[in-house]
Formats: sequence, C-alpha cells, structure tokens
Amino acid sequence: MADQERAYNHPDEERIEQVAGTKPRGLETEIHESALPPTGLLELDIEQYVSDFNERIIGAYATGTGEQSLSTDVGVARSLIPPGTGALRDFSYIAPEIPRFDRERCVGCMACVTECPDTAILGKAIPRSRLEAELNTITDDREREGIRAQWAETKKYYEVYEKKGDEGALFGIFIDPNKCKGCAECVEVCGTLGYHALTMVKKDETTLPRYRSYLNFFRQVGPTPRQYINERALADMMLHEEAALLYVGGAGSCMGCGEATAIRMMLAATGFVYGAEAVGIVAATGCNTVYGSTYPYNPFLVPWTNSLFENAPAMAMGVRAKWDQRGWQEKKLWVIGGDGAMYDIGFQSLSRMLACGMDINVLILDTQVYSNTGGQASTATYTGQDAKMATFGKAVPGKRERRKELAQIAMMHPDTFVAQTTAAHINHFYRAIMAANEYHGPAVVTVYTTCQPEHGVADDRSSHQAKLAVDSRAFPLFMYDPRKGERIRERLSLVGNPAVSEDWYRIPHTGEVIDFLAFARTEGRFAKQFDAEGRPSETLLYTQAERLQNWRRLQELAGVR
Repeated sequence: MADQERAYNHPDEERIEQVAGTKPRGLETEIHESALPPTGLLELDIEQYVSDFNERIIGAYATGTGEQSLSTDVGVARSLIPPGTGALRDFSYIAPEIPRFDRERCVGCMACVTECPDTAILGKAIPRSRLEAELNTITDDREREGIRAQWAETKKYYEVYEKKGDEGALFGIFIDPNKCKGCAECVEVCGTLGYHALTMVKKDETTLPRYRSYLNFFRQVGPTPRQYINERALADMMLHEEAALLYVGGAGSCMGCGEATAIRMMLAATGFVYGAEAVGIVAATGCNTVYGSTYPYNPFLVPWTNSLFENAPAMAMGVRAKWDQRGWQEKKLWVIGGDGAMYDIGFQSLSRMLACGMDINVLILDTQVYSNTGGQASTATYTGQDAKMATFGKAVPGKRERRKELAQIAMMHPDTFVAQTTAAHINHFYRAIMAANEYHGPAVVTVYTTCQPEHGVADDRSSHQAKLAVDSRAFPLFMYDPRKGERIRERLSLVGNPAVSEDWYRIPHTGEVIDFLAFARTEGRFAKQFDAEGRPSETLLYTQAERLQNWRRLQELAGVR
C-alpha cells in the first residue's frame, strides 16, 4: 500500500527527468529555443520547398494527376502551402464572357479594381514618356496598338499633373483572363457610377492569347511611381502592388463573392500603411477558409492560419501574446470569421477576446447565413428570411427570431473600437480598417457581404445589394471610437448613411422611399414573403418595423434623434 501511495505521489523536483524540447525552469525562452535539438525529418528548406511546390505539385494539380502521382511530404505533414500559389490557378475556362475596357470612358476611379473579388482586374499609372518607350519595344504593330488602347488619358492621373508642371501618367486597366470568373461585378460598379468603361464580351479563339499578352506587358512595364498614388484617394491604395495586393486571387470562391472583396480590401488598407511583412491572419473555419486554402492554392501573401469555428479569437490571443513577447507589437493581427464563428458558436470566444484588451482586429464577414454549410439560418439572419433550418412554409414563415446586432453588442465591451460597413462603401470601409489598425486595443469591423447563392441575387450584384442594404436601413453604417469622447453620442458616428436624421431615405429626383421592403423585393431569400400581387406578408411587415426600430436606436445613441 505504501509503495502504491509513493507511486501516485508527485516526485521530488530533483527526480524529474528533463524531456527533450521542454523548457527548464528559469531558462529564458529565446535561449531555450536556440538550444533545441535538430528536428530531423521535419527540417525544411523553405526556398527549395517553395520552388518544388510551385513546379511539381501545382503542375500535377494543373494536369489533374495530383492524387495519383504525388506522395505525402513534410510540407503536407505541417499543413503548409507556400504564399501566393493561387496566382498559378487558371479559371479562364469558367465563363464564356470577359470584360472589355473602353479607355475613352475611364476616369481612373479604381472602383472596378477595388470591387473585384478575384484580383482579376488591375490598374496602373505610368508616366507617358516611360510608357511610350516600353510600347516602342513591341515590334508587332497590331499588338502594340492593342496594348496602347488599354491606357487612358484621365484628368486624375494626367491633366492634374500636367497643370502642376509634372509629367502626366496614363492610366491602364488590364484583365487577367486566368483569374476572371466572368461575374461582371466590375461592369456593374462602373455602370452604376455612370462611366460605362467596361462591358462584357464573348470570348473567341483570339481572346485569351490577346488578354494574356496585354497582361504580360502590364507586369513588365514596372510599378506605378509613388507620386501618382494619392493617399487621400483611398481607392488608389491598390495601385501599390507590392504593399496592397496581398490577395492574389485564384481562390475557389463563388463568382462575385462579397467576402473575397472585403478580405482583399482589408489587406490592401493594412499592407499599404504598415507593409506586407506586418500583417497576419487567424481565420476561423468557414467559407473564407474553404476557398482560401484549397490545396494547393493559397491566395494570400501574408502569414495565415486556420482555426476551428469556435475559437479563432482565442487562438489569436495566443498569437498576439507570442508576437508581443518577441517585440512585434507593431504587427497587425486580424481574425476573420463569418456568422457561425462570430455570431453563434464562437461568440463567447469573441467576447472573451474583446474583454482582454489585446491589440487584435476582427473582420466579421456577415452573410446572414451559414454560407459554407449550405445556407442555414444564423442569429444574423433577418426575420422572415427563407433559409435552411428556417424554411418558409405554411407552418413557419421563414426565420422567426430577430437578428442579433453583434456590432452593437461589441460596443458594450469597454474600450473596443467597432465599425459596421460594406465593401461597396469604399471610403467608409477603408477608414474603418485604418482606424481599427490605429486603435491600440481590440477592434471589430462587421462587413455586409453579399452571398449570391444564399441571398438569391445575380453574380454581379454584390456591391449593388450592399448599398441597398445600407440605404434601406437593413444594415446601417456606423463607427464607434472610444477615443472620441466619454459619451456614446460622442463616440458613435452614423456618417455614410443617407438621410441620417430621417426614418427612411428617399431618392431625391423621384421621391421613392427606400425602406426594408424595397430591399427585400430584390432578393430571392424574401420572395415567398410577397403574394402574387406583390403585397408583403405580416412577417415581412414586422421585419420592416424591427429594422426601423434598430435604426432609431442607433440614431438615439448617436444623438441625431
């Protein structure tokens, strides 16, 4: 009995056998890590691995022989995918149409480049003399003139600089045919602004070779000189390719995906200010991790790791603690997650992270459903929405519960920066991201992200529907910055919403009221709530009243009501 008791008692400290790899008491972490034994089979020559991966592994998947010809290796064992391998993926076979650029109509606003979810449309401003010199090296007259037609003489990049006595730059728009999925989001955005510089055209046997030739010139002509990137024109950030284009495309997201645009823009705003080496991502399982890490294609040029649905904020706390220990306080850490990861199963983890006070940013991709698993209802789903697990029928008229306002809940966590925005509101979105990065503490940016298959809208409607969601009070814009004052009304701004002091927004020239019903009529997820004559159901009328109540609450908190 005594021997058994001794066996279960904690042994004396001097009898503890040191296990290889564990840190002895009192030894500094850095000294301990530098003294660790070699890892043997897990050693990895990164440069050689990346080169081999891009040639052998990507090549095998491109030819459809990956499963048969490739064996497991150290990289697979470590779940490693080199950065930017998505650039090698070819989607040119997906769509029968592709955008065509009309330089005579272009003003250089960069909206098309910004809103593309696949980094398939790129812009560049090059001084005229340098551009002409490069064009003159092309011996084929037809090719040279075709490429020349991609460059526009705009007021923004040419006339303004010429008037100041500087050399003007020509602005070019180029389509990557391997990345373009044919969603036509760029065409829709440009047309909505009234420019119509892009149109969709049918592909023929000459299209892909011609577009690839044009894109090769785009890459060879060099970067946009910094003097032509106006930091006050926030959409210009994506002209800085090295710092801002940190999402290379090649992801398997749906055509026109609203999530991908939001991720691209977050990375652009962060990388432009702090540099590509100062950004890291912890991604909660969801749509963003499925299309963002489908082996062997990685669209990210920044460190990225995937966590479970429920614990990405907690994992980020560990990453942040380690970074701070290493003196990397200036690096920006972003957590990305959707409805399940932030509104529902991961809500407690998010709340815990916000309460800890650590310098971590959260990008919430709000699609109002569980997009990744088939469109089930979440607590972000609108009342009356037709979604799986809340299907519209005789007994149940769609989702019954009210929508959870997560951004408002986040506001009640002390010393937390909060923004609610959309990628369609380019300046508001970029300012929200930049403010979140500047804020020393937890920050949440909730983004309305159109999910075409689950919302029942067309592939080119991402930006359009996001704007309508804001105009109709379905998803109001706001920023809540604790640095602005002691009172909520000092901290909360509704700037960016139309008719801020009114219940509903009216279109100035027609007087048409844009209320929640106007928004619901445009989306398939609410179609069953209207009868044959277009009359809304009682459920939808309730939702309209609830959305107005939510808007009035924000007005009251912001001191405009």
